[in-house]
Amino acid sequence: MTGSPAVTLRAARPDDAPAVAAIWHDGWPDGHLGHVPDDLVAARTAESFATRAAERVDDTVVAIVDAAVAGFVMVSDDEVEQVYVAARHRGTGVAGVLLAAAECVVADHGRQQAWLAVVAGNARARRFYERQGWADDGPFEYYAPGGDGEILVPCRRYTKRVGRPADDAV
Repeated sequence: MTGSPAVTLRAARPDDAPAVAAIWHDGWPDGHLGHVPDDLVAARTAESFATRAAERVDDTVVAIVDAAVAGFVMVSDDEVEQVYVAARHRGTGVAGVLLAAAECVVADHGRQQAWLAVVAGNARARRFYERQGWADDGPFEYYAPGGDGEILVPCRRYTKRVGRPADDAV
């Protein structure tokens, strides 16, 4: 693909939830299969993504390319929880635009550091975050929602300073 697509960011709306769910459902196996517990794989049904996408509209920013949702990011407080781009838009810069937007959301929450969890075996995502200036702070146990409760998933914690340091504030 030549050049980067024109990307528009906006807060997600309820009518975006089906597109978000489809991108999430289609992309999730790429970084997770073979790297997470079988219980989590079993819990990640199309219905689970549809439910979660609808529940998280208020925490979601979508990237629009050619009038369609090309990707999304979900942020909760200082955690960048989800960053997904539709397969046809991967490698076009959409993910970087979404991650930068997430960093701004975290800073707007008054935080100076953002963090995210990456499944240890998801080398592609880890390389992406490192290229974007995120640092691998080491292993930790992440509790992912799934099934009837939470499922322990071994992950790597990545962090990045965002916003201005407090002593530089005016």
